[in-house]
Amino acid sequence: METNLPSEPLSFNVTGHISKSCHDVYEAVADPEKLSAYFTTGGAKGRLEAGAEVSWDFHDFPGRFLVQVLETKADELIVLKWAGEGVAADDGMNTVTFEFQPVEGDARTKVKITESGWLSSPQGLTGAFGNCEGWTGMLCAMKIWLEHGINMREGFYK
Repeated sequence: METNLPSEPLSFNVTGHISKSCHDVYEAVADPEKLSAYFTTGGAKGRLEAGAEVSWDFHDFPGRFLVQVLETKADELIVLKWAGEGVAADDGMNTVTFEFQPVEGDARTKVKITESGWLSSPQGLTGAFGNCEGWTGMLCAMKIWLEHGINMREGFYK
């Protein structure tokens, strides 16, 4: 069976709006205590700052994930790398970019998460679709936590 998969590494975007300022939304990702409140069920260690290596742990997905922070721009941008299955890079890492854009005079924030570097293979597609689901869940969990103080992820996956 012949497939017509693209030869370039694949990427995806997820986008959503949160009714908080760019600063509040940025801090919900960069601050390990805040990130642990709605996303990293096993805890996050280390602030997302350029040059840092931090870890994210999830009780609902075994193991600790090392995260390398490549670039940050307060209230605007976070770029990181982490390992994945079916990735194109020789180091086995994909790039994840968080972009924070003010909306309605910064009363709301448009968040765009892009993950890039997946191989155009069955393993790459499985990894990309799984992480796309994960980042969509993270964005939804962040919205519900920031706007209503509810931890949506607790018990969601297991």
